[in-house]
Amino acid sequence: MKWRNLCVLAIAELLAMCLWFSASAVVPQLTQEWNLSDSLKSWLTMSVQIGFVAGALLSAIFNVSDRVRISILMAISAFAAAMLNSLILLVNEPRLVVVLRFLTGFALAGVYPPAMKLVATWCKEDRGLGIGLLVGALTLGSGLPHLLNALPIFGTAGMPDWRTVLMTTSILAAIGGAMMFLVRPGPHLTQLAPFDWKFAGRVFSERATRLANFGYLGHMWELYAMWAWVPLFLLANFEAHGSSQRAARIAGFAVIAAGSAGCVLAGILADRLGRTTITVASLVISGTCAVLAGLVAFSPPLLTAICLIWGFAVVADSAQFSAAISELTDSRYVGTALTLQTSLGFLLTLFTIRMVPPLVDRIGWAGAFSFLAIGPVFGVISMLRLRSLPEAVRMASGKR
Repeated sequence: MKWRNLCVLAIAELLAMCLWFSASAVVPQLTQEWNLSDSLKSWLTMSVQIGFVAGALLSAIFNVSDRVRISILMAISAFAAAMLNSLILLVNEPRLVVVLRFLTGFALAGVYPPAMKLVATWCKEDRGLGIGLLVGALTLGSGLPHLLNALPIFGTAGMPDWRTVLMTTSILAAIGGAMMFLVRPGPHLTQLAPFDWKFAGRVFSERATRLANFGYLGHMWELYAMWAWVPLFLLANFEAHGSSQRAARIAGFAVIAAGSAGCVLAGILADRLGRTTITVASLVISGTCAVLAGLVAFSPPLLTAICLIWGFAVVADSAQFSAAISELTDSRYVGTALTLQTSLGFLLTLFTIRMVPPLVDRIGWAGAFSFLAIGPVFGVISMLRLRSLPEAVRMASGKR
């Protein structure tokens, strides 16, 4: 019963979250058709982040995921996101697309954070693995539009049809929404919490949860900027060296999808070795790859290898920050704490996603990617400080 529910939830999450980069993956086609400026290219990704942050903050303030039946909340949110994404096919104005992407992100705030709480109702000693499985599914779903954009059935080798990619991701998300009705909460579900808008502030007033959130923010500084720009960097790099666009798109998908395996492996190891141990190791590896990636652009195969390692490590620790918060916070408000954590993390990504293009113009890809390594350094310091606190024994059955 437990793993059936978790597997159904993971598949549903994978399908729903393929909406996230559905527009970003087809930026080259949209640029050709609509003559997009660099600013609008960034806003196609940033608008989703802003919408998600707005939805998540409202949800945290009103304790939505702790006061509403989770499966219903997730299903309705997934259906809404799928509908909003499909409406892009009816407009021919880039600024309206940005608005629709904002609303899509707003709806997805009702899909991802509540799903982590749902996993926590089934998992206790193996919570790192459970949430790792969920985030791994999210990672694979995030990369799926890049794979769809590379398949021959979606158009010519040079420029696949962006409308087909967007419609396919919308249909998949709707299927994911239907699957969410099949998921049930586990035995560790607490009673519905009373409304307490002040709880969101208490998450940062307690030192242990504050440091766990700081670690997560260091991780998010790097993650979504890497996911947003590395596939396009690979595409430009492959074209410059005479390699095929399809190979570049497949490489872009593989870099993001590699994180799925990283999430599951990190979950298994974190439950056995400790949350801080695995998060620190992941941050060190991903930060090192961020520095190296721009320096090996002279060789597409070497660049792809570094980016695959980066993709594996950059999201591997994500679930463990969430698992740590679920273990350190008041069990009645786990949903609120996780929603607040994700909203602040995605808010931070707005800055790093937007900063990469101007940094590339000024100091090149090597300098821009090295800028992302600031986050892992901050995250490592925060998690080592958390490890030294007595409250840390509440994580991973005392393994810190």
